[in-house]
This record gives sequence, structure tokens and C-alpha cells, in this order.
Amino acid sequence: MPHLLRLAPPLLLAVLLPALISGCSKQAAAPEPERAVRTQLVSASTAGASHEYAGEVKARVESRLSFRVNGKLLSRAVNLGDMVKPGQVLARIDAQDLKLAEAAATAAVNAARTNRDQAGADYKRFVDLQRQGFISTAELERRDSAFKAAQAQLEQAKAQADVQGNQAGYAQLVADVGGVVTGVDAEPGQVLAAGTPVVRIAQDGPRDIVFSVPEDQLSRVKAAGAQPGALKVRLWGADKTYPLTLREVSAAADPVTRTFLIKADAGKLDVKLGQSATVVLDLPQLAGVIKLPLSAVLQQGGKTSVWLLDGPSMTVKPMAVQVGGAEGNEVVIAGGLTAGQEVVVAGVHVLNPGQKVKRYVPPRTTSSSTTPAAPAASR
Repeated sequence: MPHLLRLAPPLLLAVLLPALISGCSKQAAAPEPERAVRTQLVSASTAGASHEYAGEVKARVESRLSFRVNGKLLSRAVNLGDMVKPGQVLARIDAQDLKLAEAAATAAVNAARTNRDQAGADYKRFVDLQRQGFISTAELERRDSAFKAAQAQLEQAKAQADVQGNQAGYAQLVADVGGVVTGVDAEPGQVLAAGTPVVRIAQDGPRDIVFSVPEDQLSRVKAAGAQPGALKVRLWGADKTYPLTLREVSAAADPVTRTFLIKADAGKLDVKLGQSATVVLDLPQLAGVIKLPLSAVLQQGGKTSVWLLDGPSMTVKPMAVQVGGAEGNEVVIAGGLTAGQEVVVAGVHVLNPGQKVKRYVPPRTTSSSTTPAAPAASR
């Protein structure tokens, strides 16, 4: 028995060694499955691309109304969305100090008038004295100068009183024109400096479609604005488009978005302030271009590419292409493909270079046969 125990380890090692070697060896990778893909033959056609820009309906003129004088805001008579009429009082500030200043200016006018009247009476008396030879001509001239100075002081006091009267009237913020309140910038109890905006009013009148375009498309939009019907607008929730007329093009790009602001006349369209709109720029028709479904294009390594199918070997390989634009649910290929090539249009994100594929064949629809009902069992 001891001899058998001494012989067991070598025998056991001889049995287990092949199993350990086979367990450590690397297993061969399973072959990739043969995938079914949809394909399309490349053919040249005619494409009419277009660019779309998000726009918004805004008033041609929007005013920020403010008080001309300092004061504490006592009340505001309008809120956001209210319609206002010309001459309507929009807000009031505390006018107590303004009224006191107006009263002081009125008192100064009365004092200047009294001084002028006294200087005038003195001048008349000195005229009589000069005729009688009691005073010299120089003295009379001095009295005449004093009367004229008093008259000038009276005119100055009157002008100052008129200014103070206007200041007291500025305690009410009055709408110059009709429109709708599009913003409220101050609340009652707030102390306002002169010129601080209180409300914003979009004036009644023409409306604009405001949108922004990138730098590389600015010249194209300008050229389209000179061609009737090339620039159109589609309002939110509608399918019909309407022609637009360019009215204003920004001379400088926005420092943040690097886009140029453009305003187009909405004309007689029935639009509402703040309504969303889509500005459509139709590009010239291009002949001999290639169009593929959007599902056929993918990004690989920072490049746009498609999968080409090699018919004899039934394998796929990537092909870089240049995209020239979009037309509905199709993408316009500007370069990289030629007519007659076969491109994968569905299932592109699960393919690898050189992978074996097969063309997808839709299942046939067979009409189900009706089984006759079993007869009822007779009793």
C-alpha cells in the first residue's frame, strides 16, 4: 500500500497535465453572424436643396417707456399682455417733491414780477426828474439798466416755473402710441432714477420675422432677398409658405453665436407677437446628384461614410462621402459615390469592414386557410 501511494502523484500528474494544457489554450473566436441588410443601387437624379432658419415674429417698433424724473413708483396700471391706447396713464410716481418745486418756482415768479414792477415805477419817476434837471443822464441810464435786469429776471423765473410745471406732469407715465405690453421692468415701491425702464410696449403696426443666419450663408440669403419668391416663411403649425421681403440685415455678427441678425417684413400675414416661424431658403435645382436615405449615412472617425456592398464576395466596406445637403428624409451626396454602386441603407451601425452579409428578403405573406368547423356531436 505505501508503494501505491508513492506511485499515485506521478500517475495523477500524467492524467491532469493534458487537461490543464487544453484549459489554458486560447479558444478560437466565433465567426461573426451573416447579417441581412437592405441595399439600394446608386443612381443620379435631380435635387432641390433648401435651408431652414428658426424665426420669431416681433413688432417693427418696440419702446421701453420710462419716467423723465426721479421718484418712487406708487402704482402701475398695466400688466404683461395688456393693450394700451395713446394718452393712457401707465404708471405714477410720488410727485410731492415735484409739486413743492413747482410752488417754489411760482413764488419766484411772483417775487421777480414785483421787483420788475418796482424797477419800472422808479424808472418813470427818474425820467421826470431828468427832464426837470434834478438828475443826470448817467443816473437815468442806470435806472433803465436796473429795470431791464428786473425784466430779464422775471422772464427767467417764468421759464423755470414752466420747467417745474413740466416736471410735475412727468409724474405720470403716459403712452405715446397704442400697442401691447410685452414686458414689465419695475414694481410699485421701487425708487426709480430718470430713464429707468418701467414697461415695454410693442407698437401697433407692421410686424417682422426675425431670424439669424451663419456667416457662410449670409451672402446667399442676401441674394435670395433680391429674388422674388426665393425666401419664404412657414408659420408654426401650418404647411403653406408665404413670400418674405428682406428689410434689414445686421452689419456685424453676434459676438457669441457668430450669426447675423436679419429682419424680414411679414407683410399682411396674420401673425401674433412671439409666434414661431421657419424661414425657408430655396436653393437652385441640381442635376446629376445622388440621393440616399438618412439611414444610410453614418459617422466614422470624424468622417461621413456609407457601406458599399461587394456583390461577388457579399462583403461590405466603408466609403467616405461628401454631403451636399438634405431634401426631406434624404441626404444629397456631393461626392464619393458613382452610379451603379450598391449601398447599404439599413442596419449600418452593426456592420464591420469585410463582414459577410446577405440581402434582406421580406417574408412572403400567405393567406391563412380556413378550417371548417367540426360538426356537433349527435346524442
